Amino acid sequence: MTYTQYNAFCGGLPAATYVCQWGGSHVWKVGGKVFAIGGWERGHHPGITFKVSEIGWEVLRDAPGCRPAPYLASRGMKWIQAYDKPGLKDAELKQYLKQSHALVAAGLSKKKQRELGLDG
Repeated sequence: MTYTQYNAFCGGLPAATYVCQWGGSHVWKVGGKVFAIGGWERGHHPGITFKVSEIGWEVLRDAPGCRPAPYLASRGMKWIQAYDKPGLKDAELKQYLKQSHALVAAGLSKKKQRELGLDG
C-alpha cells in the first residue's frame, strides 16, 4: 500500500481527520485520538502503524514484515507496525486500519461518539 492509498483509505473512515506531525508522519485521528500513523520508511515500503486487539497483537507481533510499533508497544500499548515485505496484503491492512479506527472510536466518550456520528 502506498501513502496515497493509505491516506485515501483512512480519509474515507467515519469522522477521520488528518494531520502531518512528528517529522512528516501521516497521522490519522478519530475524535482527536490517533488510530493510524504512516511514516518511518524502510527503503521504499511505507511503515504503517495501527492499534490492534489482543488477538491481533498475538497474530501480528511476530509476523514477517510486522513488529510491535516502536515507542508505542514499548509503553505496553497494543500497536503494530507493518514495515517491510512480505508484510500484510492491502486488503488485510485495510481491515486492520478499519479495526484500529473502531477500537479508538469505542474508547471515546459516548458524548463524543454522538457528536461525531459514531453512535449508530
